[in-house]
Amino acid sequence: MENTYKEIEELVRRHYVLLGQQRPDRIDRVSLSAPAFDAREALRAIRTILDGWISQGPNVREFERDFSKYVGCSKGVAVNSGSSANLLALLALKQVHGLKDGDEVIVPAATFATVAMPIVQVGLVPVYVDVCRDTLNIDPDQAAAAISKKTRVLMPVHTLGYPADMPRLMKVATEHRLLVLEDCCEAHGSTIHGKKVGSYGDIAAFSFFVAHNMTTGEGGMIVTEQETLEVACRSLREFGRCDQRNVASSRFYSDDVLVDFDRRYVFDHIGYNLRMTDIAAAFGIEQLAKLEEMNRRRRANAALLKELLREVAGPLLELSPEQDGYVHTYYTFPIVLHEKLECTRREFAEHLESKGIETRPLFAGCLPDQPGLRQAPGRVVGKLPNSRFLRDRLVFIGIHPALDERHMRYVAETVAGFLHGKGI
Repeated sequence: MENTYKEIEELVRRHYVLLGQQRPDRIDRVSLSAPAFDAREALRAIRTILDGWISQGPNVREFERDFSKYVGCSKGVAVNSGSSANLLALLALKQVHGLKDGDEVIVPAATFATVAMPIVQVGLVPVYVDVCRDTLNIDPDQAAAAISKKTRVLMPVHTLGYPADMPRLMKVATEHRLLVLEDCCEAHGSTIHGKKVGSYGDIAAFSFFVAHNMTTGEGGMIVTEQETLEVACRSLREFGRCDQRNVASSRFYSDDVLVDFDRRYVFDHIGYNLRMTDIAAAFGIEQLAKLEEMNRRRRANAALLKELLREVAGPLLELSPEQDGYVHTYYTFPIVLHEKLECTRREFAEHLESKGIETRPLFAGCLPDQPGLRQAPGRVVGKLPNSRFLRDRLVFIGIHPALDERHMRYVAETVAGFLHGKGI
């Protein structure tokens, strides 16, 4: 077996060397994301398959331990997506802390759909509040003003890798006795004065989608310090199975109905099957080892692009600032078109796309404006002027480690060409 693996290892390493040599070196193609893995991830995944661990197993346990430690938490629960992480985190909060149907969760209005959708799915009510125009993150003052007698959870999102103002948000949560669920799906490694996002609240969710700062293809992780939440998430992840921690020493379960029944097949909650596979976790282990370097390259690209865009566009484009002590990990690079720039978001995006630069809007734009959420339970606080402005005036582009200085200069030249065409 070991000789077979050595032969495979040599072939895989050779494949990735050849792949790197054959990849076209184009600067006129700026994708939103690109594969950020090599022979190390592939070989760990192959070894996992050869060893027979294709469902949840030792790689998942190792990845849970390593990733939660990296974030600064003692407990991690791996799942099959970031959306599932949000869903299970909400269910666990509801189960452990006695939330009732109709209780409210405060969320930013300008974010991705699977911030609000799991809230509705578990019987809670999203409360949409405005974001800060510069950081794109939930406005702490607006969040505080939105609290009602039914509010139980505050759910900040670290948008595109920029840390939300957790010191102020935690103060609001403490004053009003709110639970805090951090959505860190786009913010792997982002920090505030050295403390990583995901380690502030009661529980946090991460995504490992293929385009994110690190990936398992599909996948997610829940981190927490609370053992009760960890146990609830593990149960809900696996069909609602009862606590398995002592199954080796206490295998059989009895109650008023079941007598000496195998504890591994006792289900004390209504649950799901949202497990991560060992193959996905194999990727995650290797990706985590590279995360800091990949983030460093994202930040270097962003710093250069900001400098170049300021030179060609001045105040016509609004670029995210970096508050002292806040480390932005740039899942993508947001560009906001100032009101003085007389064009539409579509015009700007189509120009970039015509030059090979992929673009996207700020996810769902403004969540309560989405067709699927207009008739769903929810409460809107205020007119959400910033969220709706960003809906109509923001595009984001790729900033990933496969891009370099040449691509950043090409983006700036393309923007300059657009402005020249507008007579600016």
